Amino acid sequence: MSDGAARRPRLNVAYGSWELIWSHVHRVLVVNLGIAVANLPLLLALQMSHQPWRHPVFFGVLLLVLPGPSLAAAFAYLGATVATGEAAAASGASEEQAPVRVFVTAYRRLFRRAVLVSAPFVLLVVAAVADVVTLRTSALGAAVVPMAVMVALVATVAWPVALAHVAAGGTAGRRLFLLAPYAALRHPLLTLMNLVLAAVALLLVNQAPLMGLAVLPGCVLFVVGRNCQVMADFTDRGVAVDHVGPGAPVAPAAREGGADAASEERSTLAKH
Repeated sequence: MSDGAARRPRLNVAYGSWELIWSHVHRVLVVNLGIAVANLPLLLALQMSHQPWRHPVFFGVLLLVLPGPSLAAAFAYLGATVATGEAAAASGASEEQAPVRVFVTAYRRLFRRAVLVSAPFVLLVVAAVADVVTLRTSALGAAVVPMAVMVALVATVAWPVALAHVAAGGTAGRRLFLLAPYAALRHPLLTLMNLVLAAVALLLVNQAPLMGLAVLPGCVLFVVGRNCQVMADFTDRGVAVDHVGPGAPVAPAAREGGADAASEERSTLAKH
């Protein structure tokens, strides 16, 4: 047997690399489990009705109560675990896996604020979809349907930005509902990436529900959450200006203080 035939490929991966891979897999599995359990009534309702737009009130209530808190908890969990991993890497210590109770704690803590933040965006999407279904064949359809589609798209892309802001410890003020859409439109590439990832994930979950829910939500939300954090950083500065006063500039120390407060909240969540 020749030397070439006797050689076998070896996978030489350092221990730290395996730990990093397992850390990411652990985060994805926790987020997938949390998203599936928190949205189980909505998933069961979608399995029983293949035309949810025909029941806007029923599905509107489910969308109002269930997805928002679970997405905010997922963003908070991922933010806390990433912050913990970066701190462990900086100190040279091994990273401890965040348990499932961190997700549960974030869900309970953010439930009320996430529902309040989700309400305007979900209601806009439900109303826009109902208008499209009702008026698409009428005489007003040519004028109303394009506007309704645009309203639904803007509300859809601004919704996770607002939830990322709340998950990072931000306040749910009135200006957030204006700044979140503006922030999403101000970053068109990140917004388009979020839309494409969400569309692909929904398509795959629709084709293979069990496999899709077991693999995709955590991976997609990891990327969407990071993108929304970039966009929500602009939102944080806008909310800070609102607290200082109209027309008053915000000092760099104030911005750093807001970032430190958000980091402190993520660290507190990770300790649980």
